[in-house]
Amino acid sequence: MKWKTLDNGWNPYLAGALVGVLAIVSVYATTQLLGKSSYLGASTTFVRAAGLLERTVAPDRVAANEYFTKEKVRVDWQFMLVLGIFLGALISSATDRSLKLEGVPPIWKERFGSSIGKRATGAFLGGIVAMVGARMADGCPSGHGLSGMMQLSVSSFVAFAMFFSVGVAVAALVYGRRSS
Repeated sequence: MKWKTLDNGWNPYLAGALVGVLAIVSVYATTQLLGKSSYLGASTTFVRAAGLLERTVAPDRVAANEYFTKEKVRVDWQFMLVLGIFLGALISSATDRSLKLEGVPPIWKERFGSSIGKRATGAFLGGIVAMVGARMADGCPSGHGLSGMMQLSVSSFVAFAMFFSVGVAVAALVYGRRSS
């Protein structure tokens, strides 16, 4: 079996190793700066962002929310990490010349047509399902997959196996089988 990569893409082994280094550095840095370990993850950041937005229109509701009294509504290092993920993806795709703005990816267009509205609706609903799943699992794929597995957490191995297997099954259902 031969591994296929983009013509000018980043080496996946190097990228994976850098993510591993980032995970270790984040635990070390937060332990030194905050006095407690804090691990990589993204789903809590999105909930906090919703709290920040809601606080602009209904501050009393956010202040009374039981979850937001426990998980403070703030911009912290994990919030900045999520922004960095976006910027890092943008920079890496620009540097390897794979950056391409498209309203509807070719694989979606082939299966469902070229409607940007249908694609946006599918992405929005998929995001809701992913966020609800991440909150039910008490962590997202990066939290469980990177941080939890780094700690050899059994629940993280189970959660990550579920994320991966359900993702493969849904991709097969949505896009069908393709010949290579």
